[in-house]
Amino acid sequence: MDTTASRAADERARLYADMDPAHLTPLWESLHALVPKQPRSPCVPAFWRYDEVRPFLIRSGEVITAEEAVRRVLILENPGLRGQSAITQTLYAGLQLILPGEVAPSHRHTQTALRFVVEGAGAFTAVNGERTTMHPGDFIITPSWTWHDHGNESRNPVIWLDGLDIPTVRMLDSGFAENYCAAQQPVVRSEGSNFARFGANMAPMAHDAEADPHGATSPLFAYPYEGSRDALARLRHDAPADPWDGFKLRYLNPATGGWPTPTLATASFPLGPSRAGRRATRVVRLEAAAADAGPAARAIRAECFRNERRVWGIGGSWGGPQPTRWRRIAPRLGTASTRPRAGRGGGRPRRR
Repeated sequence: MDTTASRAADERARLYADMDPAHLTPLWESLHALVPKQPRSPCVPAFWRYDEVRPFLIRSGEVITAEEAVRRVLILENPGLRGQSAITQTLYAGLQLILPGEVAPSHRHTQTALRFVVEGAGAFTAVNGERTTMHPGDFIITPSWTWHDHGNESRNPVIWLDGLDIPTVRMLDSGFAENYCAAQQPVVRSEGSNFARFGANMAPMAHDAEADPHGATSPLFAYPYEGSRDALARLRHDAPADPWDGFKLRYLNPATGGWPTPTLATASFPLGPSRAGRRATRVVRLEAAAADAGPAARAIRAECFRNERRVWGIGGSWGGPQPTRWRRIAPRLGTASTRPRAGRGGGRPRRR
């Protein structure tokens, strides 16, 4: 029997060697890895405390200008994906700094980008000829292949979290970019024009050239923090908290009701006493999150993935989770059990 098995193994080895020059490989040797019984990601839970990252970001402003760097960003690299410029398998994230008087030059690329303003006010992002002034907590998107640049006309540094679908576009081999002929694109519309068209639960008529400027991506490119903050604060008083998500609202494409971009799902939720989801969940998605600099962010602990604890500081960020692992976001300080609690439906966890 051993001789028969040995002979079969030798014949297989010869087959593999003979067909290798033809660039062929046997599926049966890798089938279980290609079609696993449950998701297996190289991503690991990771956390970046803002007050530890910020000094490196400020130092970067001393050694390279925004013009030289094009984008002065410190990439948040998942420890399981070092060297890949990725916080998860599908998402790039980094903290960008722009100093007073600087301009990050105009360009465009096929990757879609989002910005979540962490610190400072008075800088601007220009998208296709219109500027929007940045304020902490604002959510801003740059649709694929739109001209965009950043400038800081304030007296203070401004920092925001960048998120891009770079890994997804890289997987599709569809990444390319173009620099504008000048450092800044011309401003052709007054600030607020875009919000007037799409941010008041109304939209231009179908024959208007601006009715569908970005295809599947939201025509609204700036979502002020004051709007999402007030909506979430009102919900806290008027509606019961979801046992898993607490009070959580997703950003919308006002033209379709879907996500703002086809490749990046975004949402906002408050963290604080009685606001966050109280039950552990398992999810089948990869996530990155950032804490706002408000009072709640000063007293938050995020518990993630089988007893791995992470502390959210002001503006803190985390990457993950590995799909199907337990996640719990707890709105209190100190220690607590991270043992999964029963989900809906006979104690089975809810998957999303």
